[in-house]
Amino acid sequence: MKVIEHFDTAETPHFSFELLPPLKGHSIESIYRTIDNLVEFNPININITYHQEENIYKKHPSGLLERKTIRKRPGTVALAAAIKYKYPNVHVVPHIICGGFTKDATEYALIDLHFLGITDLLVLRGDPIASQNYFQVEENGHANASELVKQVVDLNNGKYLGETLENKATTGFSIGVAGYPEKHTEAPNLETDLLYLKNKVDAGADYIVTQMFFDNQKYFNFVSNCREIGIKVPIIPGLKPISSLKDMLLLPKVFNIDIPDGLVKELNKCKTNDAVFQLGIEWCINQSKGLAEFGVPAIHYFTIGISDNIKAIAKEVF
Repeated sequence: MKVIEHFDTAETPHFSFELLPPLKGHSIESIYRTIDNLVEFNPININITYHQEENIYKKHPSGLLERKTIRKRPGTVALAAAIKYKYPNVHVVPHIICGGFTKDATEYALIDLHFLGITDLLVLRGDPIASQNYFQVEENGHANASELVKQVVDLNNGKYLGETLENKATTGFSIGVAGYPEKHTEAPNLETDLLYLKNKVDAGADYIVTQMFFDNQKYFNFVSNCREIGIKVPIIPGLKPISSLKDMLLLPKVFNIDIPDGLVKELNKCKTNDAVFQLGIEWCINQSKGLAEFGVPAIHYFTIGISDNIKAIAKEVF
């Protein structure tokens, strides 16, 4: 059974959350602790983020620069396998991105995931690396998520790259994509961003997971706008509780989102990060209950390495 099948039959919202892989040199035990902290709420799926490799430049005494490619976090294939092995009743949903991958490398990653019994993916373009001002397409790679969705669909249908193969295996992945209630940071306007989203759905996406938002009306309007242009797939709201004072400044800048006036006023009353942390929990509980009343099939939470607040929210909602 795939994630989309649970969404299609949900009578009450399912619980799901997203994990950030540990930094290079760190143990997987931190991941297990996060999951153990939340597994009592029967998560329908656990998403695993992926960040492309970055380039650094080392200057030699001669003055020449040597470019080195580094990966700060492990790949999703290994982590997906480890989580699936330890928590067999939870769907693992690795992120598959365009950035840093050729089409051939993507195909081999998909084959590996298929061999592991992974049936669900979240397909994304991915962010530019820190040294880039804009997203740069890998040579023989995909420029956007719609192209990547098409490659996954092709593999689902037994269509492989470049070679004529006999007795080709099909994969059958379920495909989620990202949606942006307040538009993607690079989109010129919301209307254009919605058309980009429709392209992903038309290419074969089965459902949408939204970027975080702090005003449910943004989500309700987004769903309505999607339906008006013919997007009929499930739209899963994504939430992140504010956890520190710096979030009020950082989140709008990084994710192109608004913090509603009511939340800003309450945050300005907070004197410590502990007070902000508790306020973030309370605000997210109210958001979650409102979304449940709206009839969403699932609510997805971005942990960003913190799970105690998500646990407190889940206790009140699920």
